[in-house]
Amino acid sequence: MGMGKYLIRRILMLLPVLFGALTLTFILSRLMPGSPAYALLPEQATAEDIARVERELGLDRPIWEQFFRYFGDLFTGNWGVSLSIARGQPVWNIVLQRFPRTFEIALLSIFIAGFIGIKTGVISAAHRNKTRDTILRGTALVGVAIPVFWMGLILQYFLGFQLDLFPVVGYKTPGIGDPPVITNFRLIDCIIGLRFDLLGDYLFHLILPVFCLSFITLAGITRQTRSSMLEVLEQDYVRTARAKGCEEKDVINKHARKNALIPTITVVGLQFGYLLGGAILTETTFSLHGIGELLVVAIQNFDYFVLCAVVMITTLAFIIVNLSIDLLYGIVDPRIRY
Repeated sequence: MGMGKYLIRRILMLLPVLFGALTLTFILSRLMPGSPAYALLPEQATAEDIARVERELGLDRPIWEQFFRYFGDLFTGNWGVSLSIARGQPVWNIVLQRFPRTFEIALLSIFIAGFIGIKTGVISAAHRNKTRDTILRGTALVGVAIPVFWMGLILQYFLGFQLDLFPVVGYKTPGIGDPPVITNFRLIDCIIGLRFDLLGDYLFHLILPVFCLSFITLAGITRQTRSSMLEVLEQDYVRTARAKGCEEKDVINKHARKNALIPTITVVGLQFGYLLGGAILTETTFSLHGIGELLVVAIQNFDYFVLCAVVMITTLAFIIVNLSIDLLYGIVDPRIRY
């Protein structure tokens, strides 16, 4: 099967996943106890006031009618408007403002976690049951066990409040300007606009949240890489390479590591998809105003269209990441054919 046919088949198989996720989110959001009217009206609002606002928003219609109307608009590129978070503002504009910030944080975190996690996993497997292995396994165990929000609070307290080394909230210094909006990605816009002062400030604010996400993520990558490496190191061709007199570093780097990367790539891809979906606790802890924090706010304010948009973006992120992983398999292991 050619690459083109493979891609078409995979995309057609994944479309029902996206449709199912949106359908389930739409139905469950309407079944939540509450209404956007509660977020728009004061606490002393009467039942008549709530019914009036719901009628204005079109929420008094049958759920099936709302469903078909929403999907009809969606296929024309209309994601709807915010009902309560930013009433009347197009949902697409809200998502376009939030998602690039999450993407940049996720990309930096997964790059650091993947680079360090694979290195430490290989080292741990190469020195099995020795001091290095024990230290690295213990560190990975801490990373897997520690709650991400607790680690974020600890970093804020000691490195932010006590030592005053890093900013603890936000993605930029209050009062500082923004680069010219070209791509909506702040990192790229700072570079294109030659605003390296803004770039440095932005990266400085991302140190703590990126470190928090990277440490939690690389723990799982390290454990998976170590497990895969130990399995590969027991294979016959590795023992043959050693018997032929190959140096241990060549056995590790040239014969074992690449063949052990397939399961690790899967873990890295899934972690990246999770981060793209919005590291909700981290974004909330550091007030980064990304897609994860938007999801929480949308649920709290019963903003149905924003909620569905966030779920759609998250699902698309996982679909694209999973497809990219499958394509990457063939690059890493030439034996794989599509």
